[in-house]
Order: sequence, then structure tokens, then C-alpha cells
Amino acid sequence: MYNTRWKGGGNTGEYDLFIWIALAVIFAVAEAVTVQLVTVWFAVGAVGAVVANILGASPIVQTAVFVALSVLTLIISRPFVKKFTKTKIQPTNADMLIGETAVVTQSIDNLRGEGTVTVRGIVWTARSSDNSPVDEGEMVTVVKIEGAKLIVKKKKDNQEE
Repeated sequence: MYNTRWKGGGNTGEYDLFIWIALAVIFAVAEAVTVQLVTVWFAVGAVGAVVANILGASPIVQTAVFVALSVLTLIISRPFVKKFTKTKIQPTNADMLIGETAVVTQSIDNLRGEGTVTVRGIVWTARSSDNSPVDEGEMVTVVKIEGAKLIVKKKKDNQEE
């Protein structure tokens, strides 16, 4: 029915089939629970090891089949997985500030870690995009957001655009 001939260094030979089946089930259940395609390759490898066991392969060959099938399945399926699991960057309300004009309410000095701006009536911690100091009262443009800080650059001629 299944391979019980190889006893190896211990008494695990007769249990190899059950171990591989258990691993296949564990990996499949973990895959179903996570829905992130992280263990499906190992489940396929474990099924391959079950087949190798039934065909009478030694535990070393079974392990090699497990590793080879897991890696092969990963390599073959990776392009498809990447295509279907592309993560979209979800814009936030704060992202709407990018490109907005702000007024420096506390001089910006990246070396000292100081500076605030007001944009749309809200005060934000700010840093200069080119590390240059920006004086209080100057107009700046928001170029990006890093955490809770706005990264800004001086407006040309400090004029409204």
C-alpha cells in the first residue's frame, strides 16, 4: 500500500507517508487561512513527497522531491502571482496636500529638526526637500509626505502660482 521498507536511522520510515500528508494538509490550511499565497508551493511539494513515498522512494528522495517541487512551483507561478497580487497604493486624504501651497509658520531647519507649515488651515511638521533652511512666512510647495511630516520646497520667487 505504501512504503514501509526503509527504516533509515530511526523508526520514522513507516510514518513518512503520514508526515507528508499532515504537512500537505497543514500547508493547505495555512494557505486557506492567510489568503496570501505563502504556503501553496510547500503544499504542492508535500503532495509530491506523498507520491514519491507511495512509489517506494527513500526519505532522502522524498525530501528532495519536496524541495524541488516547492522551488519549481514557486519559480513557475511567481509571475502569475505577482500579476494578480499587485498591491495598489491607496491614496489618503493627506496625499491631496501634495502640490498644495503652504505658509511656513516656524522656520524650517532640517539639521535642527525644526519647522512647521500651515496648509488648508492645518499646522504640519515640515522639512525642506533640499535641506536648505526656509524662513518663517515664506511660501512653499508640498512635494511629498513622509510619515507625519510634509516635505516642502521653496516656491520660485516666493510668489503664489
